[in-house]
Amino acid sequence: MKLNPFVHHKPIFPTVYPLRSGMVCRFLTQLTCLLAVVVCGLGCGVLRADDGYRAWLRYDPLDQLSQRQAWTAVASGYICREDDPSVQVALEELMSGLGGLLGIEPEVRPEVSGSGGVLIGTIDGNPEIAVRLRPDDADQIGSEGYVVRTYANGNGKPLVMVAARSGIGVLYGVFDLLRQVQTGVYPYGLDRVDQPKIGLRMLNHWDNLNRTVERGYAGFSLWEWFELPDYISPRYRDYARLCASVGINASVLTNVNANAVILTEPYLEKVAALADVFRPYGVRVYLTARFSAPMEIGGLETADPLDPQVAGWWKQKVEEIYRHVPDFGGFLVKANSEGQPGPQDYGRSHADGANMMADALAPYGGTVMWRAFVYAAEVEMDRAMQAYAEFQPLDGTFRPNVFVQIKNGAIDFMPTEPFHPLFGAMPKTRQTLELQITQEYLGASIHLAYLAPMWKQCLDADTRMAGAGTTVAKVIAGSNSADGYLPGAIAGVANTGTNRNWTGHPLAAANWYAFGRLAWNPDLSPESVAEEWVRMTFSNDASVVESLRQMLMESHPAVVDYMMPLGLHHIMAWDHHYGPGPWIDQGRPDWTAVYYHKADKDGIGFDRTASGSGAVQQYHPDVAGLFADANACPDRYLLWFHHMPWDHPMPSGNNLWDEICLRYQRGVDTVGSWLEVWSGLKDSMDAQRHDHVMRLLTRQERESRWWRDACLSYFQTFSNRPLPEGVGVPEHDLEYYRNLRLRYVPGTPSEQ
Repeated sequence: MKLNPFVHHKPIFPTVYPLRSGMVCRFLTQLTCLLAVVVCGLGCGVLRADDGYRAWLRYDPLDQLSQRQAWTAVASGYICREDDPSVQVALEELMSGLGGLLGIEPEVRPEVSGSGGVLIGTIDGNPEIAVRLRPDDADQIGSEGYVVRTYANGNGKPLVMVAARSGIGVLYGVFDLLRQVQTGVYPYGLDRVDQPKIGLRMLNHWDNLNRTVERGYAGFSLWEWFELPDYISPRYRDYARLCASVGINASVLTNVNANAVILTEPYLEKVAALADVFRPYGVRVYLTARFSAPMEIGGLETADPLDPQVAGWWKQKVEEIYRHVPDFGGFLVKANSEGQPGPQDYGRSHADGANMMADALAPYGGTVMWRAFVYAAEVEMDRAMQAYAEFQPLDGTFRPNVFVQIKNGAIDFMPTEPFHPLFGAMPKTRQTLELQITQEYLGASIHLAYLAPMWKQCLDADTRMAGAGTTVAKVIAGSNSADGYLPGAIAGVANTGTNRNWTGHPLAAANWYAFGRLAWNPDLSPESVAEEWVRMTFSNDASVVESLRQMLMESHPAVVDYMMPLGLHHIMAWDHHYGPGPWIDQGRPDWTAVYYHKADKDGIGFDRTASGSGAVQQYHPDVAGLFADANACPDRYLLWFHHMPWDHPMPSGNNLWDEICLRYQRGVDTVGSWLEVWSGLKDSMDAQRHDHVMRLLTRQERESRWWRDACLSYFQTFSNRPLPEGVGVPEHDLEYYRNLRLRYVPGTPSEQ
């Protein structure tokens, strides 16, 4: 029998001791009781504990008998005749998946027979696939796409075909097929032709070499650097499987606050070991490059990108990397940002630095992802404007294999932000959208916050830079690319760690899943992605699907309401970013809360119109006109762009102060409603996950009141207005909240 690769099979009694007199009866009694529990559990429909390790690749038997029977009739055999490593892992996944879902173990055969089956392979590798394709199939699937189609076979038993132009395309197609089975689809009439809309779909791991994870809330780093390359953890393969199952094809292993040691020979051997595991799953390895590496590990006296010795050092280092990892993807670079070294240290531009590295990578097909997250405390300009001011004038000066990687908003992964003005403003430069899957400003892995709706708002935002309909998704897709490099990129800061369930919160894996699905196809709806994930992770039961999907869809708006409603931003606690801190006013100004909310007796909000910082003018005039008009600006961005009086009338009929208070209360009430919903699902899932989520939701409800009470107590000192009816009265006075201290919050870069 083929074992599920996600299940760690261990004997019930791993250690056998000699049975002395008097022990035999006790042993038999214990064994009888154990068997009775197992039989009772199986017979009574008791749901076994699930620790979340399998995530959404749970290949448990299908509940629907008719669906199981229909697929069993199809899956009478697996037809595969190729030795391509990716095709082989696709076959293994198919056998494991359908074997678990259907409870069968069909044979593997090289040819199609009259008994039906599942045929998988590449167009060039199996003539039985080539003859079944339609004339335009190959043109529609590109290098990573696939065809999943049902054909009538000789004796009426259907044949399901998974075909692609590459082995990795076959693997993606198999995962798509298994997704259909897991979510309740029947095998008849399948006709799916699909390919990714964004070429490079990558996870950014902010993992340090000591295995701490900056802004990581799910344990330590997955990469066991001290044990590599000698010991290869089984988790590496399972990580690659999970990435491939949603189409993620690149992984940046190390923190953007980079350590040059990762580029040394001993560590490159470790990187190569990971790359070998990831390769069959189509996941290419990238590394962060510290700009000062030529000095720190190369012995040079400078890292000036225009110095020939520096350029030569990087070329030799890149050659060394490719000897270890022939399909190495390239570098991710954070330079001249938050104290990191960069080309500006030598009077050079970002383009000078990026191009020097790009030239070293170009002969191997490698790319440079150069982050646009730059700002400086000594610059008097509004922090939201600095990246645009530095990068937009450089449009057209970057090499073709350079991507400028831009966060979704201009500050820093806030609970809600308008799209970054750089998108669409650099038409001659490749751009990468950087999203944050880990919840740095959204309650870590304690609070439920399904982020797909926020990401979708950004992807669908119309920059209008090349006319109406120039969405962020179209900008990063790079559909006009005609050279040999990948046509577009998207990156997500990972939320994975060594916690058994990968992401800490049992529901946080929905964000990893959703990132991959939206990276593959930005046109998907957050609702449909949420439903897929729920069905694959929990159940196809209608009550579970509807209840959990609704909770997921309500979660991000609720968190925004009780943390930073109406465009408020950066009012979290200092350093660890967990909990409220609207009173923070010490240190460099652009790291304080008061810099952003600017609350005073007259009102609240950051004026970014022409009368204020002028940041709104960095957008296309049509977009700028919308944001600059307080009466037309979407509510969720009102205080981002405007300093508004406390009595400003809102569309709801409330004045601004009452609206802020009621938004905070609405967030608290929404989280509170989930407790009853989740409690009602107790009998529909295993007790282990149900109890874990219930405890986290209970804490989230308590901490949502903390946010409400602390923020409203503080802002009330400026508004001098009473709380409107229906808003909870703070449990403590303002000084109590100001004096609260959290210590050793996971993921914090510096000791607290």
